[in-house]
This record gives sequence, structure tokens and C-alpha cells, in this order.
Amino acid sequence: MTINDSISCFHPLHTDMPKPARFTFPFCYEPHPLCLLAAGEVQRYIAGVDKWRDELQHGKMFGVLVAEDEEGRLSFTAAFSGLLDGSNDHPYFVPPVFDATPADGYFKTNEARISAINHTIDGIEKGESYLNALHELESCKTGTAAEEEQYRLKIKEAKAARDARRLNGTPITPEEEERMLNESRFMKAELHRMKKRNKEQMAECEARLKPFQDEIRQLKAKRKAMSDSLQHWLFEQYNMLNARGERRGLCSIFADTPQHVPPAGAGDCCAPKLLQHAYLNHLHPVCMAEFWWGDSPKSEIRHHLHYYPACRGKCLPILTHMLQGLDVDPDPRQAPEQRLPEIVYEDEWLIVACKPAGMLSVKGKSDRHSAASLIAKNYAEGSEPVPVHRLDMDTSGLIILAKTPEAYKNLQEQFCQRSISKRYVALLDGMPKAPTSGRISLPLIADPLNRPYQKVDTDNGKAAVTDYKIIGQAAGRTLIELFPHTGRTHQLRVHCAHRLGLGTPIVGDSLYGHPADRLYLHAEAITFRHPATGKEMTFERTAGFRQSITQHD
Repeated sequence: MTINDSISCFHPLHTDMPKPARFTFPFCYEPHPLCLLAAGEVQRYIAGVDKWRDELQHGKMFGVLVAEDEEGRLSFTAAFSGLLDGSNDHPYFVPPVFDATPADGYFKTNEARISAINHTIDGIEKGESYLNALHELESCKTGTAAEEEQYRLKIKEAKAARDARRLNGTPITPEEEERMLNESRFMKAELHRMKKRNKEQMAECEARLKPFQDEIRQLKAKRKAMSDSLQHWLFEQYNMLNARGERRGLCSIFADTPQHVPPAGAGDCCAPKLLQHAYLNHLHPVCMAEFWWGDSPKSEIRHHLHYYPACRGKCLPILTHMLQGLDVDPDPRQAPEQRLPEIVYEDEWLIVACKPAGMLSVKGKSDRHSAASLIAKNYAEGSEPVPVHRLDMDTSGLIILAKTPEAYKNLQEQFCQRSISKRYVALLDGMPKAPTSGRISLPLIADPLNRPYQKVDTDNGKAAVTDYKIIGQAAGRTLIELFPHTGRTHQLRVHCAHRLGLGTPIVGDSLYGHPADRLYLHAEAITFRHPATGKEMTFERTAGFRQSITQHD
């Protein structure tokens, strides 16, 4: 297919599907049927553009927004994140919030000036005069250090000879003693003179290098000032609208965030582009969804044609502003819990409880109840049990709470020593192409721009190790037991979903797979030593969904 410049980015939707009552909560949602209909059209269009095929195979996020005009007619628009085929503006998709790419524009003109400084610095650092001065200084450092070390050894050997002479039993004449003292004084003075000469020689070499270093330092300072100023100017061009018609620049939006400044690429994700275009054209947003096209990046977890929430690091502050004035779905994760944690075991030292899915282990920043706070209601103030470890809010299963400081310390030490063993059971959304049992070792680190997501990072991540055993498979799903040897955030979820792990997300994993009625991950068994008696104890609570798959023979 060739791209027709006359293509409009507005695409009518001819359907009798009912509209949602409220706009999509972009950070946790299931795509509305209207969005699925629109996304299907976008996907067919993308698949037909041959020139994009290789680039898109490496992966890109796309988004669709269904909106209605003043007469109630539905249409959809589409967007892509960042650049596509070297451009941020293609006729089928909404334009960027701000286009910084024109060669004669302010951004590119000043970017070229910054690049010119880079070329100047590079020219100095590769120039013969600079390299000769640098080599001379390094040679001087190496040579003088070796000379001084060699003379120190000579002093040490001379002292050893004098000490041996004094201990050999032969009488020492006053003249000989004076000679040895003079030798010691002379060698110490000579070392001092050597250091002074070498210091002067080093200073001469540094003086020859200093003009180059000063020029480079000044150029780098100028480059930083120009770069910071240009970045600030760029962010101020992103005047983001909301449903009330209010505008805010990115610098203002991010001023109250922990990072205080917008991250690179802010405003160029799908959701802000789609909403900005809708507001500018007086359209009322109805629903929105984002999907991934192509292969997954190495560090993150993305699946072809799967739907994903908006990123939090860049989009949460922006969308918090842009959604003002819209009636938006509530965060489904903030729904009130309907079940209480089950007390599996209790004595005077500890409690073992079974937490339902969707409940926090401990109280967070919100007013939501947690397993710990609900259990604590049965205890006097100051004597509440304290959780020794945590489960993800979406994970159900066994947790341990300590009732005394001594029990807490003992159980914490067992966790730190990794002597506590745990067994989880999960239902996977597919059939992994992997052996029926094995070990997954993928180091994990938090994604700073997209919390709470975790990503694989072999350089900076913390070790994360999981053993697994496939129990059964049926109807395109897999029942699996998981045995974590480390306790990283989202470890089991990432190890299941990542392409270097099992490549198959857990059913109901809204972060790394598809949403469902719950996350089908359950902490089924735990074994530890009792903090008071030292007796080994094992507790189990079988997952209700275990029966959905028959076991292997």
C-alpha cells in the first residue's frame, strides 16, 4: 500500500454499539468494544503499509480514541508513540502535540548549534596538540611514580643492610655509625628533592594541557546551558489541554512531581496526542485504548496486539491534567474488598493468614483496607500483628504476621537467609514452549518511568531466581507451580511473561498480560521454623482455580 496524503486522521465509526457510561481510566482498563472495533481497522491499515514492516517488527505502541462530535456522530483517531519512519506526522494518525522536526525551526536550528559544539570538542580531543600534551602528562605521571617507587625500594634495601650490620655482632666504629646515619639522611633528602623535581615536571605538563582542558570545560558548560534552555523551551511548547479548555505546559505539570522536570519524550505518547487532538477539534472523548505491535523489547514485557495501560512516569502527570472535566471510570483497583483474610493458624507468637486477591498486604498511601489492618482490628492498640513479608495486592495466598518483636526479628532473619520455602500456583494464559520443569534466572529492576512495572536488566538488576513445574494444560491454558528463591517485586509475574522466561503471562495480569476477573496467582504453601520452638511448620491453602486443569500423569 502507498500512503495517500489526502487520508484524514478522522475515521467514522458506523455501528450501533452502545457507548460506555464514562471515559476509560487509562491506567487500568479492559478495552471497550468500540475501541476494539477501531483498533482492528488501525491494525489492518498498519499491516498494509509495506515500508513500515521492518521497523514495526521491532515493536511500537499505538493508540485509538473514539470520540463524538456535537451531533453525536462517532469517529475514531489513532496515534503512535514517538517517531514512525523518521517522522512524527503521518496523515492516517493524529499530528504531534508539537512538531520539533522542521529543519529551519527553532529547535532544529539550536540543536545544530549544540551539535556544532560537540564537533568542536571532538576536534580538540582528537587534535595532535591535545593528544601530545595528554600523552606527555600520562608519561610523566607513570615515569615519576616509577622513579619514586624504585628509590623507596633502594632506601628500604639500604636500611635493611644497615640494620643487618648493627646486628651481626661486629663492633661498629663511630666513623662507621656516622657514615650510616649520613647515608640515611642523604637518601631521605634525595627522595624529597626527587618529589619536588617531579612535582615541578608534572606542573609543567599540566600547564601545557590546561588551555585545552579549560576550553573543553567552557564548551561543555556552554553546551549544557544551551541544552537545558532548549529542553525547557521545547517542553513549554507542549501546552496540554483538558476537557475544560484549560492549558498547562509540561514544566508546570511536572513541577509537583518527585522528578520536578518532564522526562524525555513527555507528551509524545499515544494518549496525550489523542486527547489533545480531540480537544482542539471540539470532540468529546468516549473511550481509549493502546496496543502493542511487533516484538517485545528485551527489558520490558510486551506482546503483539495486546492492550496496555498508559505509562505512569510520563503520562500520569499529563493525563491527570488532561482528564479534568471528563467523567472517567474509577480506578478498578480502588474497589472495596468484599472478603476478609482467613486466619489459617494463630498462636501467641504469630499468625498465618490467607489473603484474598485484590487486597493490600499492608496499608499504603490510600485509605484502602489491607490484610494487616483488618486483622489488627481484633487487637488492642499497640499490640497489632506486623506482616513479616508481603504479597502483591493482586496475588492471593498465605502471609505471615508476627505478634511479638522477637518473633518478627526471627522470621525476618529466616527470610533474609532464604531458609523459608514458598510454593505458588498460577494459571498461564497460553502454553509455554518450555520444558515441563526448570529454572528461570532474570535479574529485575523497577522501571523508573513506568512504575509499578519491573523490567529485566542484566547490568543493574537484582538477582531473581524461580524454579517452576508445569502441572497440566487444557483449553489453551497451563497450570504451573512456582518456587521463588528470591523475593523481587513482580518476580513471578515477569518470569512467566517475559520472552526470556516462559513467555506466557499469568491469566488476569493487567500489567504484563490481559486483565481478567482476578490475577490467577496464589501463594499456596509456606514452610518456616517456628520463631519460639524452632519446629518446622508447613501451611497450605489450595487455590480454587487448581481444579480447572487436570494434572499430568
